[in-house]
Amino acid sequence: MELTKKQFDILETLATTTSIFTQRELEKVTGYSLGTINRVMKELTKAGVVIDGMITNAGFTALEPYRARRAVFIAAGFGTRLVPITLNTPKPLVRVQGVRIIDRLIDACLEAGVNEIYIVRGYLAELFDQLLYKYPMIKFLENPVYNEANNISSALVARYMLCNSYVFEGDLLISNPKIIKKYHYTSDFLAIKKDRTDDWCFRVKDGIIQEEKVGGEGNDIWQMVGISYWNEIDGHKLSQDISDVYVSPGGKERYWEQVPLVYRKEHYSVEVRECFDEDIVEIDTFKELKSIDKTYDV
Repeated sequence: MELTKKQFDILETLATTTSIFTQRELEKVTGYSLGTINRVMKELTKAGVVIDGMITNAGFTALEPYRARRAVFIAAGFGTRLVPITLNTPKPLVRVQGVRIIDRLIDACLEAGVNEIYIVRGYLAELFDQLLYKYPMIKFLENPVYNEANNISSALVARYMLCNSYVFEGDLLISNPKIIKKYHYTSDFLAIKKDRTDDWCFRVKDGIIQEEKVGGEGNDIWQMVGISYWNEIDGHKLSQDISDVYVSPGGKERYWEQVPLVYRKEHYSVEVRECFDEDIVEIDTFKELKSIDKTYDV
């Protein structure tokens, strides 16, 4: 059964709990009107994917094509702005309040049922082996040119793993694991709605990313978070487009997400998915690390 967006949203909501949602509760969670929910629930019930307000086994089968199957972590870089901590430790392995940064992301993936984990490594690559004690399912991908190209080189290494896949920057400190979802209707990028930002951001229209840029203001600006999801169709396109952009003039200097959002944007329609400042933070500098974890403030 191919789901419409409204059918997906309601069915995905029902899949997240063993409780029975009233239609008014579904209205609150999904943002759809009671009339829409009543109509869609009738459609889902007729299709046999919902019975008495609860998702059936057929419902879970209908959601299966939309399930996140793997996660790719871009974790090959130096982390120069976090010196001196990163002189001996790759940034994703830095501990914040006793826990490695990347652990929280991996744990969130596992909680969402994403068990196929790839880490693209380069700088101090052998230190990532320590993760295998806690996460034996991890597979490592080696980036031999991490010191001479931007992170598009890591995406190139992982380009055949991007179908039904999350892509993470490996240095994001997550505090709300629920932002890592099990099901996605289409490809999307996490972002935070802002009135103004000096950071990397998206200009968004009708929920679709129109432009990626540095800095912006207005009611269509969303600050980029380094977590995205790519469905099967877009994942296949990315495998070719990443390779093509990489070998183009200046291609090695690109950020990987500029492939679908800038240099081959005509091939993609990427939704923005909202999260909030309290959900996640990127630790860019040693000063920011010290403000979060006072044990570094010595």
